[in-house]
Amino acid sequence: MPSKPTTNSWLVEPPSPAVRQTIERLCRAPNVLHVAVMPDVHLAAGVSNGLAVATDRLIYPAAVGGDIGCGFATIAFLGSASNLKRRATAEKVLAALPLTIPVIRHRRRDGLPGLGDTLDADALTQPELIAKASSVGREELGTLGRGNHFLEFQEDDEGRLWVMVHSGSRAMGQHISAAHLQQAQAVGGGLAWLDADSDEGQAYLSDVSWARRYAAESRRQMLSTAVTIIEETLGLEADHDTLLNTDHNHVQREEHDSRDMWVHRKGANVAIEGLSNVIPGSMATHTFHVIGRGEPKALMSSSHGAGRRLSRGAARARIRRKDLARQLADVWIDPKTACKLIDESPDAYKDLDAVMRAQQALVKITRRVRPILCYKGT
Repeated sequence: MPSKPTTNSWLVEPPSPAVRQTIERLCRAPNVLHVAVMPDVHLAAGVSNGLAVATDRLIYPAAVGGDIGCGFATIAFLGSASNLKRRATAEKVLAALPLTIPVIRHRRRDGLPGLGDTLDADALTQPELIAKASSVGREELGTLGRGNHFLEFQEDDEGRLWVMVHSGSRAMGQHISAAHLQQAQAVGGGLAWLDADSDEGQAYLSDVSWARRYAAESRRQMLSTAVTIIEETLGLEADHDTLLNTDHNHVQREEHDSRDMWVHRKGANVAIEGLSNVIPGSMATHTFHVIGRGEPKALMSSSHGAGRRLSRGAARARIRRKDLARQLADVWIDPKTACKLIDESPDAYKDLDAVMRAQQALVKITRRVRPILCYKGT
């Protein structure tokens, strides 16, 4: 009988029965060797968000998720955040963002971005994916998306201005995941595997690599556009030495305990010793900049955020608009969208400070930044 996988947890509170069930099911799945549960763990289809999972041969697409390559990019400016706090300036920036960084897709009549050499559609492994990359892939490259994705201008404790974006591979990741799951071996409960040494497994891994490059390029383009807006509005240049662009939905080969493993992360940052990353809370709370401590029991991972406390449905049912308005009183946000963001209310998320206390062994805090202006889709 196969041995039970090693499981380690860094929790703020006991997981819900539904989340616990997904973890237990994952631990029973073939070839799963190690599961690390992050403090932001919360329910998602197949495999909950906030997990790092190691195998030595089998690949579980559900342990990566559909938004392959989802992650953060951030950069500081060579100047103060003070001017962005003024109403006239903030309103000018809020008006410019939707025109240059669409939420859903670029309009074809405005011209679509090219994919470029690093995102050659022909590198994808299936004809239907190549066709999708040439159409929807171009329409969505450099666009934000809905849900918990956002672009945010922030101020650090020294008064310096930063911008951060959270986004992923959008529809392309979903198409890639769905296409390869058709070839996967189902084990029940939303779990299915591909053998990494098979042609099917190699094809999935190749397309995951493409989706991660796509997501990183999409974030780079949005960050570049936001930098241009600030240059034109405030006259501030970006400090390119501070650029960070990283993802938290992926699978990659890593060495742990002197053994090569396939490490899947779904809503979990890489926290290799000395590696920089960011951990945001919600659109009205702060974000921490961190460096990893390389904790082996966590598969050198950490949380990627605060994690949801309430499902979207529960948030819409329980949270009042006036409470959201009060929490956003100090953050510039488009008033036309704010009333539609109940399910993204800070009350829908766990307390980020508690999450950070729970993972002191995983990361070290190096900086705190606070939101000034938040741009989100609805």
